[in-house]
Amino acid sequence: MTDQDVEDVREMAAIFSRRDQKRGGRAGRTALVAYLRSEVAELLSGRFPTEEIRRGMTSAAAELAYLSGWTAFDGGEHPLAQRWLTIATQLAEEAGDAPLAGHVLRAMAHQAVDLGKPQQAVRLAEASLASRLYTQACWRERSLLGVVHARGLAAAGEKKAAIAALLRAEGGLGRANASEVEPHRVFFFGEASLAHETAAALRDLGDLPGAEKQFRHSDRTRRGQFARTHAVTLGYLGAVQVQQGQLEAACNTWGQALDAMTGLQSGRAKETVVQMRRSLSPFRGRGGSPAASGWAASTVDYDTSTETPSAPMIM
Repeated sequence: MTDQDVEDVREMAAIFSRRDQKRGGRAGRTALVAYLRSEVAELLSGRFPTEEIRRGMTSAAAELAYLSGWTAFDGGEHPLAQRWLTIATQLAEEAGDAPLAGHVLRAMAHQAVDLGKPQQAVRLAEASLASRLYTQACWRERSLLGVVHARGLAAAGEKKAAIAALLRAEGGLGRANASEVEPHRVFFFGEASLAHETAAALRDLGDLPGAEKQFRHSDRTRRGQFARTHAVTLGYLGAVQVQQGQLEAACNTWGQALDAMTGLQSGRAKETVVQMRRSLSPFRGRGGSPAASGWAASTVDYDTSTETPSAPMIM
C-alpha cells in the first residue's frame, strides 16, 4: 500500500461529495456504500508500511463513512445515518484526524436540529468546537462548525448565545483565504451556505424579516453546482414569506423551488414540498388567493415518496 492508494480513496470521496451536492443524497449512495464496504474495507484490513499511511487511509475511510451517513440523512434514513456517522467519528479518532471528527459531529448536530432535538444538537455542536477539533480546523470549517452551533442554540431558544455564535461564524468565514490549506469536504461552504444557515437560525428565533433577507442573499449567491441546497433554500424562503402573509410571493418562490428540484434525489428537498402543502392547505378551495389555491392544487401529484430504508451496513 502506498500514498497513492490513500489519494485514490480521497479522490473518490470528492467525487461522491460533489454528486451529493448536485443531485442529492440518494443519487449514487448505493455505489458509495458498496465502494466503502468492499475496496476500502479491504485496504483497511491490509498491512500498512508506515504509520502515516495507516492514519491517512483510516482518515480517508472516515470521510467516506461520513458521506454515507450524510447522504442517508439527506435521504431521510435517520437511524442509518446515525450509525454511519458514529462509525465515521470512530474512524476519524482512530486516524487522529481531529478536524474531521469535528466535521462529523457537526453533521450529527445538524441532523438533531432537523429532528427537533435542540438540546442534543447543542451538545453535539459544542463537542465539535472542543479543543483540537476546532483549533486545528481551517477557518472555513470553523465557520461551518460555528454556524451549526448557532442553529442548535436558536432552536433551543438561546437567543443571545445564538446571535453571538452567528457573528463568530461570519468572522471565521471572513478569515478564510486561498492560501490556507482546506480539506475538500468544505468546498461547498461559502457565502451562500452561511447565509442559508444564518437565515434558518433567525427564523427559529422569530426574526422573519431577517430570515427572509438572508435566504434571499443565499439564493442570489448560490452557484449552480449546489442544486439540492438551493432548492431547500427556496422552499424555506417561501415558508417564511407565507408566515409574513406574502402569499403571492411565496407561490412564486415555491414555483422556483419545484423547478430547482428537477432531477434531485433528496429527501430533504422533497420534505419542503410537504411543508409547502401544509402551509397552503388552508387556502385551497376557500376563495383565497387564486395563485395560492392553484399552486397548492398543482403539487398534488408531485412525488414526495421516500425510499424504504435499507438495513444498516457496517464495514
